Parts: sequence; C-alpha cells; structure tokens
Amino acid sequence: MANIKSAKKRVLVNKKKAMQNQMIKSSVKTEIKKVRAAIEAGNKEEAAKALLSATSTIDKAESKGIFKKNTASRKVSRLALAVNKMA
Repeated sequence: MANIKSAKKRVLVNKKKAMQNQMIKSSVKTEIKKVRAAIEAGNKEEAAKALLSATSTIDKAESKGIFKKNTASRKVSRLALAVNKMA
C-alpha cells in the first residue's frame, strides 16, 4: 500500500472503478446470453426484444469507455446478424 495520501486515494478509486467496469461487462455478457438463448429456442420475438436490450447495454458500456467503438459495433453487428438469420 502507498504511503502518500493521494496515492492511497488513487488505489481506492481504481479499485472502485475496476469493480464498476466489471459489473458493466458482466451485464453485457448476460444480455448477450439472453439473445443467444432466445435464438437457440427459436423464438424470434423474444430474440428481437433481447437484441434491443443488449444493444442498449453495449452502447452504454461503450459510452463509458469500457468497450472501444469497434468492439461494441462488432458485438452488436454479430448479434443482429444472428437474429436476422432466424427467418
């Protein structure tokens, strides 16, 4: 642990931010799993709703800097392609 007060604060802030980032990443993964589960079940309406929710969650994570722009775009694109192939 650091000795300087500002360094101690940095350690605490970094831990807090890392936890927040991890929570958001986890929620993105959960949303993606919901879309994939709906696709596996063959439920197009459920998949479309889940895709909308997942897209929103991924975009929020991107705006917070957790995912880079291209990574977020790729995730959304692959999910949308999978849902559209269900027809």
